Amino acid sequence: MTLIDSSRPHVVVIGGGFCGLAAAYELGRRGIRATVLERDAAVGGLAGSFTAGGARLEKFYHHWFTHDVHVMNLIEELGQSDRVLLRPTRTGTYYAHGFFKLSTPADLLRFSPLPFRDRLRLGLLALRARRVRDWRALEDRTAADWLRAMGGERVYQVVWEPLLQGKFGDLAEEVAAVWFWNKLKLRGGSRGKGGEERLAYYRGGFAALADTLAEAIRGQGGAVRTSAPVNGLRVAAGRVTGVVTPEATVAADGVIATPALPIVADLVAPHVAGEYVRRLRRIRYLANVCVVLELDRSLSDLYWLNVNDPGFPFVGVIEHTNFEPASTYGGRHVVYLSRYLPASDELYRMPERAAVAFTFEHLRRMFPDLTDDRIRAAHVWRARYAQPVVECGYRRLIPATRTPLANLLLATMAQIYPEDRGTNYAIRQGRDAARAWAALAS
Repeated sequence: MTLIDSSRPHVVVIGGGFCGLAAAYELGRRGIRATVLERDAAVGGLAGSFTAGGARLEKFYHHWFTHDVHVMNLIEELGQSDRVLLRPTRTGTYYAHGFFKLSTPADLLRFSPLPFRDRLRLGLLALRARRVRDWRALEDRTAADWLRAMGGERVYQVVWEPLLQGKFGDLAEEVAAVWFWNKLKLRGGSRGKGGEERLAYYRGGFAALADTLAEAIRGQGGAVRTSAPVNGLRVAAGRVTGVVTPEATVAADGVIATPALPIVADLVAPHVAGEYVRRLRRIRYLANVCVVLELDRSLSDLYWLNVNDPGFPFVGVIEHTNFEPASTYGGRHVVYLSRYLPASDELYRMPERAAVAFTFEHLRRMFPDLTDDRIRAAHVWRARYAQPVVECGYRRLIPATRTPLANLLLATMAQIYPEDRGTNYAIRQGRDAARAWAALAS
């Protein structure tokens, strides 16, 4: 265990998601004392949890791919590799009131909504996407344009257009090809020898890993404070000297900020030029509503069901207990229904009971045998800044890690590029920011 040198600087990390926790842990490994300030009552951020059937479960669905090396390396460092669970999963699509499995190459060849020639084009598209070496060539091209060129108009209309519109709504035509390419590359590369998709989970849920990481930070001599929202910064001579919370101002020799860029903009606005603040606000975000149902039995044998139906208000139906067994949750079958949307959308502002009723009404169109008495519990979770909108030329919009305040660094999901947000890359982002801060201080 690294011993903290009390003469070394003290760094405050704003945000106790996996990015912030990874940053504090990496600082501790380098002998630098870190304090994590998290506004919620528990660490984990978007991977935070609640209790379902007596077990902890993510509020928003989570899994890892088999090639997510950053999180796997961290888990190994923490001595927890035996808690990683690798399992095959089944993926499918709901289209024209029918269910179609799309987990293996053989499933793709049986995908009857497309003529046989287009099924081949769809399969070749996925292979060609994985062979893209220079993603920069896609930066100024929209996903819609690229997917049409790669697979043809019919493949685009049946498979890709509903997913783009379901995820990004009115912004679908602005999404860059880089974003979609990365999604295809990730899912296509997480497969077993038979071509089946394989994903990873953590025994005890992602919250258990977040707790283990927080304990490791404390063991290094650092601190992790929850229910500690940050209200402002104390700045003198272009450097942060303290981080303001409702209870006290925490003295700081440096800061790593991990919240969404609009939140960071509010913190730095009193202290830096307006042009920099405008740049932070330039990147757009979608919010997310995730309705989690605990049912008495399974809906299907699929883990991940893409919904290619413009009349269905959710982009996917994710049956978590077709991945992690229902026995983990006291026999309850857990289903996530996720929608990305503007924060002004009616569903985002809808009371919980109304949101559950709205969800159940639409879900019953897909599963007519679903009755009210099958629900054992229901939950509605919301995240204001859930998905940065990766538009053409996005790389030119991303703020640098360093900021106009000499000892304040940024490490946010909006800076993860060309990859998309997720715990694996959040961990990479946090550790890289910690290394950058250590280099500045040396």
